[in-house]
Amino acid sequence: MSATPQPRRSTKKIPQDGVLYDRELEDLPPELRWREWMLRVEAVIFASAEPVMRETLARVVGRDCSIDLLIDDLREELRDRPYELVSVAGGWQHRTRSRFGETIRASTAPTRGGAAALSEFEAMVLMAVGYFQPVTRGELSKIFGKEVSRDVIGALRNAGFLASGPRSPTPGAPYTYVTTKHFLSAFGMETLRDLPDIEALEDAGLLSRNEMAAALFAEASDYAHDDVA
Repeated sequence: MSATPQPRRSTKKIPQDGVLYDRELEDLPPELRWREWMLRVEAVIFASAEPVMRETLARVVGRDCSIDLLIDDLREELRDRPYELVSVAGGWQHRTRSRFGETIRASTAPTRGGAAALSEFEAMVLMAVGYFQPVTRGELSKIFGKEVSRDVIGALRNAGFLASGPRSPTPGAPYTYVTTKHFLSAFGMETLRDLPDIEALEDAGLLSRNEMAAALFAEASDYAHDDVA
């Protein structure tokens, strides 16, 4: 007597709630499928407090969906709205258009995200790290001609703008500091290449590349002297 055939086990992974998430939407006609993918992507970006990466969006659309074309269509759809989709920190985020900034400030309504309130000196230190990272606290102090305290660095770290970089090769191997993705997001930049032109800042007297180079040269000379000794 032949054995009773056993049912084949499904190779699909069933989520804990027992429902498969339908990314492909193959039962919909192409236009409605594209529209649903647009809505999904916009919903994810709208709900996120941070820029949403490409790999995150890929989880909610079909395998053959072009995320770049989808974003282009969303941007076109939002063209006449007071907010837009912008590329920041390697992902996408909803941002209010700059021309409505004064209106929002006048309303005094609480806002989400954005840059933390910084003192003028903290902002200058953050800008210096942005341009010259990885940089140590000692090197920053030489740039500004006065000590950059641990409290200043701590405030920028607590705001999510700075993180520890590699150890410096100088004596004592102090920590260096680098900017974070949150820094890019908060100031609306895609990459560090979007920082303002350093020559313009020099012309305005806000930053001296020569002073920074001299400080780094002095630091390197001190290290070489100690190494020889």
